[in-house]
Amino acid sequence: MNDKHDILEETREIIAPDESMGPVFLRNVFVGVFLVLIVVFPKIFINTQIYFKSREISTLTHEHDALMEENRLIKAKVEALKYKNEILDTQF
Repeated sequence: MNDKHDILEETREIIAPDESMGPVFLRNVFVGVFLVLIVVFPKIFINTQIYFKSREISTLTHEHDALMEENRLIKAKVEALKYKNEILDTQF
């Protein structure tokens, strides 16, 4: 019976190793998390910058289109006033 216990004790470490979280395991976890953050953070930062720049570009494009349309309307009014002025000048 004692032989069985001796054999069991000798093979226990091979069959079921100690599953405790030692300092080496925790260090490896922290290093892994740190490496993931190093890889992921620049991607998040760049995506955020692209998003805000595209919003700014969209706003400026809408303003540009509105100003171009306003410019076209003002030019049409100026042409109408020039035509009206030329017609009135010929009557006097």
